[in-house]
Amino acid sequence: MIVNATQNGWEVIYHRAHALLAAQLAGQWRRKDAPARLYETIAAISHHDDLEKEWEEDVITKSGAPKDFTLASDADMDAGVKKLANLAKNALYRGRWVALLISMHISRLNEPSRGQSSELDKLLDEQLQNQQLWREELEIDQEKVDAAYAFMQWCDRLSLILCQQELPDDERFLEISKGPEGQRYDIMQRSDNLVVVKPWPFQDEQFTVNVEACDLSQVKFETSTELVQALQEAPIKVLEWTFVKS
Repeated sequence: MIVNATQNGWEVIYHRAHALLAAQLAGQWRRKDAPARLYETIAAISHHDDLEKEWEEDVITKSGAPKDFTLASDADMDAGVKKLANLAKNALYRGRWVALLISMHISRLNEPSRGQSSELDKLLDEQLQNQQLWREELEIDQEKVDAAYAFMQWCDRLSLILCQQELPDDERFLEISKGPEGQRYDIMQRSDNLVVVKPWPFQDEQFTVNVEACDLSQVKFETSTELVQALQEAPIKVLEWTFVKS
């Protein structure tokens, strides 16, 4: 989960909600420049964080605060590998294209850890084999697959910028990442709170996206169970951003 401090406690955004925001952004992309199999790609974006089950896990820090995803521990490598394997397996139920993109996401995030666990190495090898198999079966070349995955990464990164409150002050630009065509994109929030992306990659000249967040008024929790209960009972607020072509 994504955790932001507030004046009275914490703002918590579930990872699945962040992924849904990324899918909303993907749906706004300019149609003539959209990546291959756009709707299936949006499905992959929407479901790429389905392995995160905050309600079943250790979700507090040693000090009793909600644990942001950036503080996740690698202590239980085997459990993490099992979660990744299930994510890859379950993605296939939505189709090979969705499974291919999510498999590529697993590879990108976990290849730097290759060599730390034999189980992880086995999983990573399986992902590379599956990716080659699915590309051949779908009869799609590597360039189009790479462009679609770059699009997925771009939408994921933009959603994280919004959810993690990373928009700079004073109308300064922040790099998002490179898009599916290799173009660099930057984001800026104007003094009137409208959001600008340059160059403009979207279909419409103005649109609004949103994400739901839990508003916690308690600062410290004794157990993960207590926090999960508080999250289930917390008021829900809707965070919105309106993008405009300047």
